[in-house]
Amino acid sequence: MSVTINNQHGNVYIATEVIATVVGASTTEIFGVVGMTSKSAVKDNVRSVLRQENYSKGVVVTTADNETSIDVYVVISYGVKISEVAKNIQERVRFNLENQLGITASSVNVYVQNVKVVED
Repeated sequence: MSVTINNQHGNVYIATEVIATVVGASTTEIFGVVGMTSKSAVKDNVRSVLRQENYSKGVVVTTADNETSIDVYVVISYGVKISEVAKNIQERVRFNLENQLGITASSVNVYVQNVKVVED
């Protein structure tokens, strides 16, 4: 699956794995984010944090009617304000998708799958 961008020179097709990698890298830059986890982590009772090469498992990209929707599944650090971290994720993901790939996300949904105590 891919997202298509039309311009005066032709079409650009961007694979959802590329979008997921940009979203994952953007998300893990945010203070308070421990890492990303898979969509089914809560259901499967898996508490592992994804490594950088597996970010696409923690991001779901949906395209319909020329609109792109992003779902991000994260693990948050204990003691941070979850609503603020989620807002920062949404802003950073929108900004990086627009500037790096030229994609405007219609929605960025953040799902907090776990809270972890992180020792300094």
